[in-house]
Amino acid sequence: MDERTTILICLGAATAANCVPCFEHYSRKAEALNLTTEDIQEAVDLASKVKSGAQIAMRGSIAKIIGNKKQEAPSCCEKSGSSCFD
Repeated sequence: MDERTTILICLGAATAANCVPCFEHYSRKAEALNLTTEDIQEAVDLASKVKSGAQIAMRGSIAKIIGNKKQEAPSCCEKSGSSCFD
């Protein structure tokens, strides 16, 4: 894997993990590689979609486990029938 891809994945992972120090660290590396703001934002947006879908799925699972009959809104994956990236 090339360094550019590695850094973008790390930025996405830092976003999904809510790790500001990690994001700052890898954003400096991204800057050194001359990655564009648009590339970084795309990695952040994709990570945010995955994180949001996972949170919705978790809340739905918790509701089922505790017997809450209230239906949660479907995740981005459930709405599209494919994945959060569509």
